[in-house]
Amino acid sequence: MEIWRRLGLSQVMRNTGLPEDYPNDVAYRTRFVGDEISRIPIPCRRDRYTATGGPDTWWPTPEPPHRINQLFLEPVLFEFAAATPGITILNRTMVDTFHQDSEAVVCEGVNLDSNERLSIRSDFLIGCDGGKSAVRKWIGAKLSGTDVVGRVQSTFFRAPSLIHEQKHPPAWATFSINASRSGNVYAIDGKETWLLHNYLRPDEPEFESVDRDWAIREILGVGPDFKYEVISKEDWVGRRLVADKFREGRAFICGDAAHLWFPMAGYGMNAGIADAMNLSWQLSAYLSGWGGERLLDGYQIERQPITLQVSNFAMNHAYALQAKREKVPENIEYDTPEGAASRERIGRELYDLNVKQYCCGGLNFGYFYDQSPMIAYDGTTHPTYSMDQFTSSTVPGCRTPHVWLENKQSLYDHLGHWFTLLRLDPSLDTSEFELAAQQRGLPLKVLDICPHLAGDAYVHKLVLSRPDQHVAWRGNSIPQNILNLVDQIRGCFQ
Repeated sequence: MEIWRRLGLSQVMRNTGLPEDYPNDVAYRTRFVGDEISRIPIPCRRDRYTATGGPDTWWPTPEPPHRINQLFLEPVLFEFAAATPGITILNRTMVDTFHQDSEAVVCEGVNLDSNERLSIRSDFLIGCDGGKSAVRKWIGAKLSGTDVVGRVQSTFFRAPSLIHEQKHPPAWATFSINASRSGNVYAIDGKETWLLHNYLRPDEPEFESVDRDWAIREILGVGPDFKYEVISKEDWVGRRLVADKFREGRAFICGDAAHLWFPMAGYGMNAGIADAMNLSWQLSAYLSGWGGERLLDGYQIERQPITLQVSNFAMNHAYALQAKREKVPENIEYDTPEGAASRERIGRELYDLNVKQYCCGGLNFGYFYDQSPMIAYDGTTHPTYSMDQFTSSTVPGCRTPHVWLENKQSLYDHLGHWFTLLRLDPSLDTSEFELAAQQRGLPLKVLDICPHLAGDAYVHKLVLSRPDQHVAWRGNSIPQNILNLVDQIRGCFQ
């Protein structure tokens, strides 16, 4: 959402998806229409900026998370791209091969309506073409990891009456936990469309190993008279796979083309957006003339280790959830003291396990780049992080810590489009740094921050923030080899 804010899209995003008053909660029930055993409260989009209390209202930046299905996200991005000067969109066009040399990439393709062949010459090619990426295959990248974490029989369906069948307030995600068939139901439009995941068991190797209609009714807890319409079957295999390379020459891969993992709370989409942000500023700097060849190497060096980390977070969490589903006792639906005790215990366990997944500040703000050739490290160890916990830090490679400036203004709104030198001591002369940046053509903004507003994370007088809001360097004075530093951060080594 911070990236969409920079593009002026955050409010447009927040105005789409579920109705503004629809709870973004995650509920755990014996059946969708059964007894609720726990709930993770997450504010609806109307209350996202003002809600207090709960596990997900402490967000440290002006853009907290937003739950939005890809059905609503993509039209917003498409409209923005179509209105952006310099972007040409070719619909109904398939690229079937490409070749490259030291100067350009040439893609060969066909218009699917006219069968007319076309050839497109460009400086670079970025394959954002999903899990079955053709570009990944063309550049010789291989996926490795865990091929099957789990299989899911998934159904997108329409049922206008379902929202009224519930005994409890609606939720964005509703897990059905029982001994017969456990699953998950996501509200898509908050009215009548739903996505249901039926998690297949280890002895159910095929998507049709289980009768789909039976499983849907078991998970929902409805009888044979309940009516629904299947819109599409969306069956999928959960994996943990990361490509061994993200680049070959002038061709790159991004998002699901580069990494696949078990979908958890939008981690895949967020990682893909972060990939694109990282690669876009590096390519833009190179094409603008002030970025060097090493910037092109930096994309894989920085992003591949992060995707490996997140893929393991997602896989381990998927296995933990599977273990819970396999141990649901028969009495969880009994109207007995033993049944009530089981519901209380399992509800507490599911809350404790999953609140980290859905309120995952650690994955958003704790990750760091620790091997980048474009970051000037100072020997300080990066703070550890988990799914939900992190420590704000200016250790080079970490996310630039957010702070609130005067009049409750966001630091991120005042950062420059490119590099920003944050100065916590206004008496410190930065002209030498600015001159070095000017000599190398590196765009640089100097921004003064009052030390009393900066907080404990800012322990140095100078912090250099990159275009992707990661710390590139920090210090208490201008380094003697300032031109060498500027060359390093822009990917040019003399």
